[in-house]
Amino acid sequence: MSKKRTPKAELKARKAERIARKKKMQKTAGIIALVVVALVVGVLVLNSLKKPENYINTKSNGFKGYGGEKGTATHLATLEVEDYGTIKLELYGNDAPISVHNFVALANMGFYEGLPFHRIIDGFMMQGGGDATKEIEPIKGEFSANGVENNLLHNRGAISMARTNVMDSATSQFFIVHEESENNHYSLDGKYACFGYVVEGMEVVDAIIEATAHTATDGNGGIPSKYQPVIKSLTVEKK
Repeated sequence: MSKKRTPKAELKARKAERIARKKKMQKTAGIIALVVVALVVGVLVLNSLKKPENYINTKSNGFKGYGGEKGTATHLATLEVEDYGTIKLELYGNDAPISVHNFVALANMGFYEGLPFHRIIDGFMMQGGGDATKEIEPIKGEFSANGVENNLLHNRGAISMARTNVMDSATSQFFIVHEESENNHYSLDGKYACFGYVVEGMEVVDAIIEATAHTATDGNGGIPSKYQPVIKSLTVEKK
């Protein structure tokens, strides 16, 4: 049988319990604080390891245009595809100024050289210009569904910015329309930023699609790397 505590002993025991609980809480808080500090330091270290040259911002979103009339070509792009030939495109910088400015800036820094067309669908389009090793600042989608007036249509030979389901998500990838169709005008016009047209070398586009589209490994036109056409050079000059 245990000896009954005196009121004084009871108070002393309760005080000891409170002190023990407080120390335990302080210890737990200290561990949590250490974990938080470790996480913050980890994020800072990871950010410091990001190479600045892998981040690209063409500063296109604030670009207002080239000061001319819409429906008039402002630039001529020359796209050379290895083993296939040369495609020339007129770009419409007053209809889609942000898209053109972004495309020109990337071309001028040699960004597109060596990159492939990785998605090709016969009768629809060929898409390329992506580089998974680079982090590129997204640009505003210049099309009516995003509140931007752009009346350029996705006819045969149109060049347009590729994007995800997010309207302002286009970065560097573009596509060239292979054939004109009602589906293009339904699914692309007003929903994707067309910014120019092929004026020479459409036969090169036809040849690429004929040679590679049948190698697609999925229903989305994904082409195996060994069959992907590669951009040898892409230069742009002002008209």
